Amino acid sequence: MKNEFVSIGLTNPKSTSNVGSVMRAAGCYDVDQVLYTGRRYDRAAKLTTDTKKARVSIPLINIQLLGVDTLVDAVDEDTKIVCVDLIQGATPLPAFEHPEKALYIFGPEDNTIGQEVVDRADFVVFVPTTGCMNLAASVNVLLYDRLAKSSRANAGDELIRKSKDINNNVKVKKRA
Repeated sequence: MKNEFVSIGLTNPKSTSNVGSVMRAAGCYDVDQVLYTGRRYDRAAKLTTDTKKARVSIPLINIQLLGVDTLVDAVDEDTKIVCVDLIQGATPLPAFEHPEKALYIFGPEDNTIGQEVVDRADFVVFVPTTGCMNLAASVNVLLYDRLAKSSRANAGDELIRKSKDINNNVKVKKRA
């Protein structure tokens, strides 16, 4: 049984390709929902890079439809708020211990998370890169880090068989 509940919060995303890639990552890493603010994404027509069609099984919700004004208010009080961005004083991701129930909030592609949201966060973390990464890349790295630090990280061939493309029939040969 899954005790975790993972939400991704996007602050006023502008790029359909980034949101589509976030949805693909959400499907790969078993995210429960993706929330977003603003109107820029709503103007976009398609999730062009959601090739796994994660939007069919993972809700992608503009928080205005939930009747709240901030991503922080879109989740229950048991959910830990984790802001992920290049913010001074933040904890480097490799040193961060992920909460079981979390909303990870990411800044927009051309700005950052608002101070009022950062002030309400339980944690603020950053990926220690030189320069800033693409929004979808940041989500992928964060979700991979969460997986790598979990008990699910030791999966084996059954997961590979279930996850791989039908054209992938390559196997590692046993060596003597």
